[in-house]
Amino acid sequence: MVMTDPIADMLSRIRNAVQVNFQEVLIPYSKMKEGIASILKDQGYIKNYRVVEDGTKKNIVIYLKYTDTGESVIRGLKKISKPGRRVYTKSKNLDTVLGGLGTGIVSTSKGLLTVKQCQIEKVGGEYICQVW
Repeated sequence: MVMTDPIADMLSRIRNAVQVNFQEVLIPYSKMKEGIASILKDQGYIKNYRVVEDGTKKNIVIYLKYTDTGESVIRGLKKISKPGRRVYTKSKNLDTVLGGLGTGIVSTSKGLLTVKQCQIEKVGGEYICQVW
């Protein structure tokens, strides 16, 4: 079966796993998904991730992070750029997510960057998603 939006699938898998308090989630591998997982780890939304090979297929295992009270650190995920409507933006047009409480992920010529990094480096690109 052909998947039209693998990034939206990744975000949906994470969202679904958080709702049922899973400790980890398995996602089919791609370089962009690994980059998103890396940003999520750097920003403190997940504990860790690792790439595992199962024969010919690669997968990413994302270890979800919860507070001491059992609530997920990830409150929400939103896909911005979609296959039917790509969203490209300049660095000066990027706003902070929830007044700085969230993180936006942008695909730029310098790789995947957060909104704050794009503003510092003055580079724009395709606005992939938001996490809070």
